[in-house]
Amino acid sequence: MFAPSFDPVAISLGSFQLRWYGMMYLCAFLTGWLLARYRAGKPGAGADWTALDVDDMLTGFMLGVIAGGRLGYVLFYDLPVYLADPLEIFRIWNGGMSFHGGLLGVMAAMLWFAHKKKKSFWQISDFVAPLVAPGLFFGRIGNFINGELWGKVSDAPWAVLFPHGGDVPRHPSQLYEAALEGLVLFVLVWLFSRQRRPWGAVSGLFALGYGLFRFMVEFVRLPDPQLGYLAFGWLTMGQVLCLPLIFIGLWLLLRKGWQVVPEPAKQPAAQAHAKQKKRA
Repeated sequence: MFAPSFDPVAISLGSFQLRWYGMMYLCAFLTGWLLARYRAGKPGAGADWTALDVDDMLTGFMLGVIAGGRLGYVLFYDLPVYLADPLEIFRIWNGGMSFHGGLLGVMAAMLWFAHKKKKSFWQISDFVAPLVAPGLFFGRIGNFINGELWGKVSDAPWAVLFPHGGDVPRHPSQLYEAALEGLVLFVLVWLFSRQRRPWGAVSGLFALGYGLFRFMVEFVRLPDPQLGYLAFGWLTMGQVLCLPLIFIGLWLLLRKGWQVVPEPAKQPAAQAHAKQKKRA
């Protein structure tokens, strides 16, 4: 049994404080940006992505994740508390972010970016989908450090005694999600995206994988106390919100007749010869 005790403040310089939860978001955005830079121009991503496109996209997506994640938590999980104290909406360091709200925020950002760059929604979505899972990994580690979103009582040797979870060991459901939604999902979607697929297929695998992994972990994760179980003594809000992702993911993967991502455009012969001569 492990009993973690983390100081929520990672770095303190006078009145400036950087909390672990915020640091995890910085790690998530930095990792996503680096992976996007690496992925730009690769065969499975489409031929017309550049490093400049990635940089242009980053700010809008950061705003979409933070605003959507926070508002999603407010609307889906704890609306009365935020109506009583609206300023609590801005205290993100206290926790309270919803993946499904963040996803809606990112989708809004993708629609904006697609319109700006004159690309299709699926071009944006399929490029972004393999970049998301590492961010989920860091987010769940932030939940673990904050000592929130713990699991049910457990006698497993890896059970954790959380500071605010009572005097009984519990499933570290945050770490389960970090492993499944973060590491495993990243490997699956990244490898899948390295080959040319029909538009929407990469997004479909991400949606299906996340929906299934989250749905499974919810069986050992305690529901938010203000909501409890919604039905059958086991159905949680997280599982309800995952059902559309599972169905949409299956539809995107199984549908027929959609265009396959085109091959990268070949360089003109004269340009290729000039580059080869320059190297020599």
